[in-house]
Amino acid sequence: MEFRDLKKQYSVLKKDIDEAILKVAADCNFILGNQVKALEEELADYVGVNHCISCANGTDALSIAMMAWGIGKGDAVFVPDFTFFSSGEIVSHCGATPVFVDVDENTFNISADSLENAVIKVKNEGILMPKAVVAVDLFGLPADFDAVRKVTDKYGLLVLEDGAQGFGGRIGDKMACSFGDISTTSFFPAKPLGCYGDGGALFTDNDGLAELIRSIRVHGKGTQKYDNVRIGLNSRLDTIQAAVLSIKLKALKAYELDDINKAAGKYTERLSGFVKTPVIPSGFYSSWAQYTLKLKSREQRDCVQAALKERGIPTMVYYPKPMHRQLAFGIGETYDFDCSVTEKLCDTVLSLPMHPYLTDDDIETVCENVITLI
Repeated sequence: MEFRDLKKQYSVLKKDIDEAILKVAADCNFILGNQVKALEEELADYVGVNHCISCANGTDALSIAMMAWGIGKGDAVFVPDFTFFSSGEIVSHCGATPVFVDVDENTFNISADSLENAVIKVKNEGILMPKAVVAVDLFGLPADFDAVRKVTDKYGLLVLEDGAQGFGGRIGDKMACSFGDISTTSFFPAKPLGCYGDGGALFTDNDGLAELIRSIRVHGKGTQKYDNVRIGLNSRLDTIQAAVLSIKLKALKAYELDDINKAAGKYTERLSGFVKTPVIPSGFYSSWAQYTLKLKSREQRDCVQAALKERGIPTMVYYPKPMHRQLAFGIGETYDFDCSVTEKLCDTVLSLPMHPYLTDDDIETVCENVITLI
């Protein structure tokens, strides 16, 4: 059994993907070829924004947003404590200070109450200037942007939507990657829309920001290749990845999102009453990057994971350590902000195999074993 079955997906899409890759090879148009521009237009149209600018990976996308806003030393950027490392790493990388805030115990996404408490605390301390919030669409579910915006509007903060796991999700009719002043995503192979290497993208409705982002991603380019008007990055999406993504985007829209939501529904129906299953608030739609259970304790979680592994069922723990305890940030043993929900989640979450090609037999096998073990 595969945790995320990219082999099955390739077998289904093989003819179209192979043809797309061979065309790039035949044209020898490997960097920022026509397929890249076409993909950016397809993605912008799907998400419902004016501009999509592709780049080399999801972390670069976040970094480019920080650079475009001029965020740096003395600035505070608020980041959920329960997320992948890059969501906070990019803040430190630009010289600013990440302030980690707690998440909602049901959705695992940033808590607006915890966010506001942290903003007030930072403002009262008077050392850092609150500038932005990184709101992560964790496990495929968009953050509660209505609640987040009430805080950011009140205190004049920019919103960076980290949609690395959320592409394809939505709130009502509004798609993930359209909620931020800048939004980003990752095309890492295991993401809801993944390529065959690294890739990422930024989304915005702001024409000026879009122009700036396009410059930053290619060495701060001005009017032409050897006119460099600012310090930038070398962060271009190669044409082969764009060609693959264009094929996969069609599949995502045509059936993958429907099928993965059906699989999630079957998991929830079978497991409800035995274990804490994921919560999708009314009006929200998840792209199910992960299907994540909450167990009762670290001991139970670790025992269940080990037993499932022995039975050939792969699982993952996202994430075993809070961001504020990551050694790289140098915070130490004590932290002045309450992140108790995150600490509990790090001890109890367990993600099951999840992808659009799960069979009913696969789901039943996983559920039977989970129920037996808890």
